[in-house]
Amino acid sequence: MADHAAVAAAAKAGPVVCLYVLDDVTPGHWKMGAAQRWWLHHSLAALAKSLGGRLVLRRGEAGVVVPEVAAAIGAAAVHTLTHYEPWAKLQDAAVAKATELKRYHGALLAAPGSVTAGGGGRYRIFTPWWNKLRAELPPPLPMKAPELVFGDVPAGDDLADWELLPTKPDWAGGFDVWEPGEAGAAKRLAAFLDVARDYAAGRNLPSQEGSSRLSPHLSLGEISVRTVWHAVADAVPADAAEPYLRELGWRDFAANILDQFPEHGDVPGRVQFDDLAFRSAPDELAAWQRGMTGYPIVDAGMRQLWTIGWMHNRVRMIASSFLVKHLLIDWRTGEQFFWDCLVDADLGSNSLGWQWVMGSGVDSSPFNRVFAPVSQSAKFDAAGYIREWVPELRGLSDAAIHAPWEVGGVAGYPAPIVGHAEGRARALAAYAAVKGTG
Repeated sequence: MADHAAVAAAAKAGPVVCLYVLDDVTPGHWKMGAAQRWWLHHSLAALAKSLGGRLVLRRGEAGVVVPEVAAAIGAAAVHTLTHYEPWAKLQDAAVAKATELKRYHGALLAAPGSVTAGGGGRYRIFTPWWNKLRAELPPPLPMKAPELVFGDVPAGDDLADWELLPTKPDWAGGFDVWEPGEAGAAKRLAAFLDVARDYAAGRNLPSQEGSSRLSPHLSLGEISVRTVWHAVADAVPADAAEPYLRELGWRDFAANILDQFPEHGDVPGRVQFDDLAFRSAPDELAAWQRGMTGYPIVDAGMRQLWTIGWMHNRVRMIASSFLVKHLLIDWRTGEQFFWDCLVDADLGSNSLGWQWVMGSGVDSSPFNRVFAPVSQSAKFDAAGYIREWVPELRGLSDAAIHAPWEVGGVAGYPAPIVGHAEGRARALAAYAAVKGTG
């Protein structure tokens, strides 16, 4: 409710009705995944409590439901923040045809179309885009939550009837590390400020608590990016704060790319990748999903993902690269798996990350950059992280834990499903076949 331009404008205009619509129709195959639905349940419960139970829940196509509710209560206007996912644009267009729709900037540091080159063109490469945006920052100071006067609250759905929580089985036992909701977001930000000055180094060390872990709260709008920006910039010296502020910029840049290329979650940004000969290897895919590839850093990340709905960013790159390069499995398969398992799932960031690793994005790492899991694990001191998530290997030394097969292996833990040299060579050969096309 704090620093929410639409809420502030609605409060200023008169009595308000707060409505949340769960739309599983308009997004198609990008409807909210299972892990984020768990988060949504608890986030909505927290929001409803903060509003004194005056949150109206409805389920259905937002483009239909929102005008219906607006008409039923005689609303003068619908106020909302602007979002840039393809389904959000469809929802807004449908609502605008039926009622007065007022949209406000606030989900990002800057509206994607406002950051343009000298000639007015849109940026596709991060560094010049960031340099242009950075010159226009900091963003405005965040606003306090307004006092609301509530109108008559229409009937809504019962949150429990949406069945957002897993039951058979309840696989979310490890999610208790999170506190969804606006209060939880504030606590997470406060905790991050204690370590934010060391972010530049800590963000790459999975055995340390160097990440902000604010991404789920940002993804569902429980805290504004402006609030996070100013809190970090005020608490940390400028040179130490810059690496994290730049990461907030990457979130904006992902929305900028998605705004320009609405199919970025499904279509490679470089046409030659349309013809790359991916493998169908269901057993290897399952081993990757379960964290049983034989590469400890990959397996630790995948098990962390399954257990708490989140994975350390450095490990996300290593695990993603392993799937698309070592196993040569379609990046979209991994992208969809992450979408279902991540509590911080965001189409712009998710698609940008996978296409960056794949080398298929308009701004991406070259395909021939193949992360070596063993050297990455050792370089970023992942021994403690591996012991936490791959308990079979806890007895190994720091030197041996990154490649247990080199010391004879460990009972109950698999040998590598593919050799690093073999996987790399196969990936580069597949790329060479399409490199000059398109």
